[in-house]
Amino acid sequence: MGLYCGIVGLPNVGKSTLFNALTNAKALAANYPFATKEPNVGVITVPDERLTKLAQLVNPQKVVPTTVEIVDIAGLIKGASKGEGLGNQFLANIREVDAIAHVVRCFDNDNVIHVDGSVDPVRDKEIIDTELLFKDIETVEKRLEKLKKAAKSGNPKDVKLVEVATEILSKLEAGTSARAIDTDDDGKALIKELMLLTAKPILYVCNVDENSVKDGNEHTKRFAECVKDENAEVLLISAGIEEEIAQLESYEEKMEFVQEMGLDEPGVNRVIRSSYDLLDLITYFTAGEKEVRAWTVRKGSKAPQAAGVIHTDFEKGFIRAEVIKYADYIDNGSESACRDAGKLSIEGKDYTVIDGDVMHFRFNV
Repeated sequence: MGLYCGIVGLPNVGKSTLFNALTNAKALAANYPFATKEPNVGVITVPDERLTKLAQLVNPQKVVPTTVEIVDIAGLIKGASKGEGLGNQFLANIREVDAIAHVVRCFDNDNVIHVDGSVDPVRDKEIIDTELLFKDIETVEKRLEKLKKAAKSGNPKDVKLVEVATEILSKLEAGTSARAIDTDDDGKALIKELMLLTAKPILYVCNVDENSVKDGNEHTKRFAECVKDENAEVLLISAGIEEEIAQLESYEEKMEFVQEMGLDEPGVNRVIRSSYDLLDLITYFTAGEKEVRAWTVRKGSKAPQAAGVIHTDFEKGFIRAEVIKYADYIDNGSESACRDAGKLSIEGKDYTVIDGDVMHFRFNV
């Protein structure tokens, strides 16, 4: 679908280690700043127990999970908005992603260099927030200058846009991220058009030591208090441990390791699902003897759009969709049983796909 979640943070906070755990892509993770220069892109499988349960009922020849793409972006330092470090490159890369997983270091280890000399996740977050805001302010100022020239003609639309841009600029300068600005439809459209960095949905990943994965530590408590008003999810992950888990061969070995840590599943599973949600994605399923498969669509997608994810011809020639709710499929045990129980509905072009739908498309080309 071409949607990306970018992993961002200061140098040496564990971004690349987390990326490796998520993707097994073996990105360079080194104990010095700017080990990541070019963004690494990886495709990660979205864990979903529903796919497993459907496959157990259908017993297909093949089971195919859905995926999401994630990008490990170069570390940012103070002054990035003015080109310090790899600032220009970092900001250009982050502009291209659709959502942000912001990694902050919440562990003490004298053997791992911190670019600012001490561990302080609140300060680290504020550094990145400030640099992104500075860049957004610069972006809006440039557009406002053009809008003011256009508004000299007296065109009401241009005059209104000057007012809208001025309001957005004022709020950015006051320290409000674009995602938190309360504005009208014109303002929302302008923010989207300008691809403002602080408009992107965000989740925070606290990289902790092994002993703090379940309950956190003083660093994570301070950080949680700092972001409590942002309506953003905060996850606790030990990136180093997650990378070790990812390197184990079998599912059984991985789960044994996870359970020894007192957890229910690898932490990366939570990061993946949260990234998926952050990108505003949902999953629907197709289930047949040849294949049980998970497919990704944006929330709010109509049935023809969902069909088009499988093949463009399915969307062009869409006739109808046969839909079974996941819970009904599990309760009845098969497609034929759902038909007999009246749990299969026939839906047209206006049907909005719901997360978990089991679908079969009829089309004509």
